[in-house]
Amino acid sequence: MYVLGVAGYSGSGKTTLLEKVIPLLCAAGVDVAVIKHTHHDVDWDQPGKDSWRHREAGARQVLLAGARRRLLVETMPQGNDAPLATHVAALRPCDLVLAEGFKHESHPRLEVYDPALGHAPLCLHDPAVLALISDADVPVDLPRFRRDDADGVARFILALLETQHDAHR
Repeated sequence: MYVLGVAGYSGSGKTTLLEKVIPLLCAAGVDVAVIKHTHHDVDWDQPGKDSWRHREAGARQVLLAGARRRLLVETMPQGNDAPLATHVAALRPCDLVLAEGFKHESHPRLEVYDPALGHAPLCLHDPAVLALISDADVPVDLPRFRRDDADGVARFILALLETQHDAHR
């Protein structure tokens, strides 16, 4: 599985970009998984429901299985600070894992940058950034895409996957 990060500050447009790129990758035959990092505690469960009661009773993992989807909640002792590799290991095999967030880890990544947020671009100090997605003029020697260029970003990712595939033949 090739892990590619999509990093940028909150509000930069990472999710909006992925919403447009993922269908293009899927149409090209890529089996995609996404891991979304958040600093907030998340919970889909509701107090009193059976799955909530199972967790409250001490189950570390609760999987709710429906006709078309399943949801797995796993209580992790290390909490939100688990490294990306821990989360990737929990996935079933696929072609591409897009990791939204995790900007402080060393995996290759694309940066979505919006200067209106008041931060400097990550790519100025982060050698793991492979390309910059921004409408701003940032003086970097990296492949560049406008924020609305989902086709270009998808082609770039497909080329990365092909290079990765060729390297493992």
